[in-house]
Amino acid sequence: MFILGNLIIAIGDILDIALTVYMWILIISAIISWVNPDPYNPIVRTLYLLTEPVLRPIRRIIGYRLGPLDISPMIAILAIYFIKKFLIVSIIELGYRIKR
Repeated sequence: MFILGNLIIAIGDILDIALTVYMWILIISAIISWVNPDPYNPIVRTLYLLTEPVLRPIRRIIGYRLGPLDISPMIAILAIYFIKKFLIVSIIELGYRIKR
């Protein structure tokens, strides 16, 4: 059973790394949006393509209730943090319990 435990731990670690990278992509996208970037820049377009599928539903639900301040990246980061602390830790602990 140690192989299955190691597999589950590895999946948890990979998901943790992927969520951390995506959180940093959200942070970079939010910072870049403050400086009015060129919309035709390939980096800006890539960041937009990566972040909009997550931020658009959040914006639709909460709208812009704080005036011009867009808090959707902050809500997405908090959701990622919750997933990392609850789901990922649970997956890794499950892997260690199976491994025993």
